Amino acid sequence: MAVGAATGVLSGFGVGGGTLLLVYMTAFAGVEQHLAQGINLLYFLPAGLLALPAHVKNGYVEKEVLLPAIGAGLFCAALAAWAATAMDVAILKKFFGVFLIVVGWTELFGKKKE
Repeated sequence: MAVGAATGVLSGFGVGGGTLLLVYMTAFAGVEQHLAQGINLLYFLPAGLLALPAHVKNGYVEKEVLLPAIGAGLFCAALAAWAATAMDVAILKKFFGVFLIVVGWTELFGKKKE
């Protein structure tokens, strides 16, 4: 419970709470990668739903692209879930590690938008 609260607070500061939760579950809690990813998706749903009204109120949601974005997101999530379950856990962990390195490198050394 404390880890969930901590990742929630850190995600409020802009750190990917789901990514932190995945790292904790796989590296420290001994949860298998496939299960950790499923838990992460379940963690995201209520957080996203609670944040949506504030984003709409503040004008951060472009309503004309909302439905196409939701459709594309659902399709890609289903495709990625299918691909992840077909992969060996060791390969999935390596892909996730490479993903974290690329995102970290981009955040540290990428061009800043004005």
